[in-house]
Amino acid sequence: MNFKNITLSLIFLSINLQITTNQQIAQSQTPPPVNTFLCPAQLNSSIPAIINNPLFRRVRWGILIQDISSQQTLYSQDAEKFFIPASNTKLLTTAAALKELGSQFRFRTSIYQEQDGAVRIVGRGDPSLTEAKLKLLAQQLKQKGITAIKNLILDDSYIQGDIVNPTWQWEDVQSDYGAPVSSFILNENTFSFHIAPQNIGQPPTITGKDNDEIQQWDIINQAITVPRNQETSIEINRDLSGKTLRIRGQIAANSQPYVATLPVIEPNQYFLRRFLTILASEQITVDKTSISSSENYQNEIAFIESPPLSELLKETNVNSNNLYAESLLKALAIKKTKQQNLNSADVGLEVLKNSLNQLGITPDSYLLADGSGLSRRNLISPEALVKTLQAIAKTPEASIYRVSLPISGKNGTLKQRFRNTSAEGIVQAKTGTLRGAVSLSGYVNPPQYEPLVFSIIVNQSDQPSPVLRTAIDEIVILLTQLKKC
Repeated sequence: MNFKNITLSLIFLSINLQITTNQQIAQSQTPPPVNTFLCPAQLNSSIPAIINNPLFRRVRWGILIQDISSQQTLYSQDAEKFFIPASNTKLLTTAAALKELGSQFRFRTSIYQEQDGAVRIVGRGDPSLTEAKLKLLAQQLKQKGITAIKNLILDDSYIQGDIVNPTWQWEDVQSDYGAPVSSFILNENTFSFHIAPQNIGQPPTITGKDNDEIQQWDIINQAITVPRNQETSIEINRDLSGKTLRIRGQIAANSQPYVATLPVIEPNQYFLRRFLTILASEQITVDKTSISSSENYQNEIAFIESPPLSELLKETNVNSNNLYAESLLKALAIKKTKQQNLNSADVGLEVLKNSLNQLGITPDSYLLADGSGLSRRNLISPEALVKTLQAIAKTPEASIYRVSLPISGKNGTLKQRFRNTSAEGIVQAKTGTLRGAVSLSGYVNPPQYEPLVFSIIVNQSDQPSPVLRTAIDEIVILLTQLKKC
């Protein structure tokens, strides 16, 4: 994508931050537990009582609740219709990745020594790669006796096509959760810096963990330090061509430094700068660098690997990591023969479709534009999500898939939900949130009923996300109170 001359606004710290945060926490509190039990037939009146609240008169609800083994439907509303699923998309992506790649799959970053002495590093889209791992790679080179490299070649041919999904909205592209996904991913392709107050009337200082990255930007600092306990409001306008950061607003003199995190613009150059620094720390010199691809890799002299897919799935689903999801989608492309000028994401989506079709999820029940759910062009029916959850539950990988989901009141994106209710600890489900769209799909084990699978999606809402989540949680709590009668 070409982002030149596009300027967008990032608001990292809103006015009256503490008050806003407290309000959101209060709004998102899960309803108190109700010591009662329901017969399945009562869902036909209990659920409408929730979703027909006047607050939701303009809202579209898609709901499907089924017994996981018998597939008996306990409640359904517009279950076959399309909805924007948000991060519930990750349920399809991770199901296909687990089926196609296997739980022990690992991303491998390799270094090869070529006949002319050049050293080629091949990136394969490892989303977990950190500078600590890169240091291990450099140490392997040193152990091989390599102290000087005449030509360091970056081979970025593994992932082809767009590194940023063209259907993502601009405000997402310039946020850390919309980082580019490429052959070389380091530190999740983001960098951070601190904005710290100074003397009153003075601009705050801008410092970074990696000053080399800060120096890649022209920073126009128009922010100001204001007296203690005043409201803090920082706005960062970013030139997406990668040259200018304009910082405006104010920061209170007694505020803690704010950590701003941005996606890198050029992953290859970012990786190269950091790797050269690491090589230098190991007393390995590099005369020149280049970027090119090769079809013939021989003489691997060093490598590092990611954790197994079973662990990567946890980061993807428990923490709803978009970059991990997009990396897994593009990893599916290795199932196809590499062809020049073929978009890896498109190939991955085709493999995903074929994989889900084998599980019994028909292609006409969903339409995907990415693997993470950040795109608003994704369309999935609650039925497709429920069928995916049911199908995976019948595979040998069922436990691996299920453990990758957040647990109610315990971890990940469900850590703060369902606490002190009958649903705490017995719901494993994937969350999803975009403006006007909130979803939750997964498994629930009612104490006095059969295990259930469910999908609840809300679209076209003008209500705040915490309000929608509260209503969704009320429905799930009802499911935990079911008994046979």
